[in-house]
Amino acid sequence: MTLKGIKKLPASVTKDESIQIYKQLAKTNLVIGKMESLINNSLVNESLLSLLSLNESVQSTRIEGTQVTFHNFMEIKDKKELDWKNREVKNYHKALMFGINEIKKNQMPISTRLIKQIHTILMENGRGTSSACGEFRKVQNFIGPNNRIEDAVYIPVPPNEIESYMENLDFFINGENHSSFNTERENANEYFEYDAPELLKMAIAHAQFESIHPFLDGNGRLGRILLVLISVNESLVSSPLFFVSEELEKERIRYYNSLNSIRGENGNWSNWLLFFLLASERMANSIIEKLGNADNLAREGLKHCKTDMQRRIWLSTFSEPITTAKQVSDILNIHPSTAKKGLNFLTDIHLLDKDTSRQRNQGYYNYDLMRTISS
Repeated sequence: MTLKGIKKLPASVTKDESIQIYKQLAKTNLVIGKMESLINNSLVNESLLSLLSLNESVQSTRIEGTQVTFHNFMEIKDKKELDWKNREVKNYHKALMFGINEIKKNQMPISTRLIKQIHTILMENGRGTSSACGEFRKVQNFIGPNNRIEDAVYIPVPPNEIESYMENLDFFINGENHSSFNTERENANEYFEYDAPELLKMAIAHAQFESIHPFLDGNGRLGRILLVLISVNESLVSSPLFFVSEELEKERIRYYNSLNSIRGENGNWSNWLLFFLLASERMANSIIEKLGNADNLAREGLKHCKTDMQRRIWLSTFSEPITTAKQVSDILNIHPSTAKKGLNFLTDIHLLDKDTSRQRNQGYYNYDLMRTISS
């Protein structure tokens, strides 16, 4: 059966379902609190935030079928000419960081205007339809196994209703009441209003955006960027590290099925909210493990360094795990020969690996760190 459209917010569940959801919410929040504490006490937290955001960019595009690995992307990310797959990853990262910057530094609200700006960056020179970058679709789209609307699994809201649905979503995200929330209520249900707990607000906003499907292309990726932006906007964590795409990619079919369960006239939000909370808990545990392993790796390496300069060069590879003497020279403001000498020392004691196939501009690889981030 083809599902059509979605009801405007607020979302609702039964009282019994809400008890289960709030129990899981408490568990997930505890793990996120532990993750927050660890990142604040990490030796290499700033470096890892950058790498985790790059890994998020890889994992989110993989959900859409782009077969790019973190390791491969790190090797070619600074090249001028990229194939469309790697351009999509780079665009995702650029769009993600633009959105975070607009919210944190410029104090921009998450609005239709910002969403359209992010979409423009996301779709630049990528695959799919680029002619409508930053513009809501003017035609009916659908989600299905082929190009026949008759076989569609889901048909989103029609184009003429997108603006009113996005206005409803804007007010919900920004925690403001709106006339569109005044729908007929059932006393037996629990309603998640514009003041819903942060994680539930993120889950609801993401699913609603995906179901509105306002753009011709890029909705999935933009919807996952939206999750990070709301976590920043809601101050869920002090650093922008709510990167859940890796967990969603691991259970891609369950992710799509859970999203589909909220759609149509009789949509049910409970399955999706529980799925998202559990995925968020796994994400937080995964980041805790990655942070711990990276911190241990950094500290263990420092024990084997003999000079302060060697220590500085070692820690610089936690920002750029594939680097050159020129890059280290620029990062630390030291002479290239000093950088090369330090990198060669780290290679000699087996903390790094050097690309010996090249005579000039040789690459140095912190493989242990890259494996930690992408595991």
